[in-house]
Amino acid sequence: LMLDTRKPEDFAKGHIPNSISIGLDGNFAQWVGEMIPDIQQEILLITYPDKEEEAITRLSRVGYDHTIGFLDGGFESWQKARKQVERIKRITANQFEKAYFGEGPLAFDIRKKSEFDSEHVIGAINVPLNELNQHLSQFPIDKPFVLYCEGGYRSMIAASILMQRGWEDFVDVADGFDEIKKTKVEKSDYICPTTML
Repeated sequence: LMLDTRKPEDFAKGHIPNSISIGLDGNFAQWVGEMIPDIQQEILLITYPDKEEEAITRLSRVGYDHTIGFLDGGFESWQKARKQVERIKRITANQFEKAYFGEGPLAFDIRKKSEFDSEHVIGAINVPLNELNQHLSQFPIDKPFVLYCEGGYRSMIAASILMQRGWEDFVDVADGFDEIKKTKVEKSDYICPTTML
């Protein structure tokens, strides 16, 4: 498994085909645990050049001791070698707003059910990131769709997994629901999460 621990925005601009994005700057350990079920999984890291040791240490703290190495020089060395690169298209909340009132794209909310139930884009389908692998059949392979989470971290993990599995016709909302809330996109009435307990 090629695990890219760079920031989501850098992963989107270019990454090694078939690599998965789980950035060190987010809830790294939690999402490694959720998305890589086999702790015996051999992992090859793609990190920023000074972050290899931190990534290896943080993986081993949660039981992932089978890091077989890291790409020397990081993603830049891959680019310099003129190897194939994949990209994930990201859009702003304002671009999503235009599309929402235009063609009305299919939107997937990657947040937890409790976050979705609290407030979401009207018409969006909730597929929490930790349940993504069980719900792959919900994502259309033949028509475009949009992914969003709260701030763009979890949706990039989802985007990398979907791309690895063969999906191509989708975009990710860079700053997620945090920014969508500031647009005129129709949203459900806000319910305070504490009242849902």
